[in-house]
Amino acid sequence: MAIQQQTYQQANNSIVLIVAKAISYIFHPLFIPTYIFWFLTIYFPFEFPGITQKLLGLRIFSVFWMTAFFPALSVFLLWRLKFIDNVFLRTQKERIIPFFITMFFYWWMYYLSRNFTDQPIALKFFFFGIFISTSVGVVINNYIKISLHGIAMGGALMAIILISNYYQINLSIPICVAIMLTGMVASSRFIAGNHTDAEMYIGIVVGIVCQLFGYWFVL
Repeated sequence: MAIQQQTYQQANNSIVLIVAKAISYIFHPLFIPTYIFWFLTIYFPFEFPGITQKLLGLRIFSVFWMTAFFPALSVFLLWRLKFIDNVFLRTQKERIIPFFITMFFYWWMYYLSRNFTDQPIALKFFFFGIFISTSVGVVINNYIKISLHGIAMGGALMAIILISNYYQINLSIPICVAIMLTGMVASSRFIAGNHTDAEMYIGIVVGIVCQLFGYWFVL
């Protein structure tokens, strides 16, 4: 009986770990800019005047291309060239170069957003916010292994709140969903054993504060 209970417990633990890892991958920090852009196309289609659905799809793909694909490709190349030991960036030292690479692409997206007149102004403060959060993150990374998922989810949550405030539109449901997802992602990182409480909470706070700063600076 004891053996059966132990086997059952191990099976449950394995399932929970698999689910936790799946959540971590689905809401990987590199995907968050694409999710926010997609969110804006759904709730604020009037901010994309004269853009066809096909072109809008290409815009979403271009955001993914610049903020997810190229940074991920850079990490892969760093791994193949033996600059880092693995693509999961488990140590603070391995994160330094990817931090700067991602920072560059976020800055580039902010720079481009300043010149587009056919997309939401909210993207300006969002892209600037995530650029600043990576800048702050790379500094804090020298002292603790700050959670990148925390930075991303905290930034996404505050971005939706600020978007609601900027457009004076009730986004209570998306905000509640963002809060729930932030909790799920944080829990998944704890379950996987990737971060301490401090590393996760500091990451979330950095994401939130940097979005607030981006909102204040850009608008």
